[in-house]
Amino acid sequence: MFKARLNNLKPIEAQQLMDELTDLILIDVRTPKEFLNGHFDSAVNIDYFGDEFYEQMEALDPNQKYLVYCRSGRRSIRACTLMINGGMAKDNVFNLDGGWQAWHEIFQLN
Repeated sequence: MFKARLNNLKPIEAQQLMDELTDLILIDVRTPKEFLNGHFDSAVNIDYFGDEFYEQMEALDPNQKYLVYCRSGRRSIRACTLMINGGMAKDNVFNLDGGWQAWHEIFQLN
């Protein structure tokens, strides 16, 4: 239900968006331990389960464009929904469908 309301991008579409938008901000909502095991070079880690999650999300610039991801896509769906419900324009928030796992399947990263 929530997912249907979002801008969900398959890994190849997400790569195209990253190539097109040089100011795109990548947000990894996994835990710090998951983040250390691999992430996009420019990603910002905002732990979905962290005590400061809501404060960190509220501090984001609503005029920027964001690509949000997690391991499988569940936490990022929730984070994107919170961002939009919090007042960000839907056109500024993108979800990496399938998360980091889907990215690895497509791009065969180690």
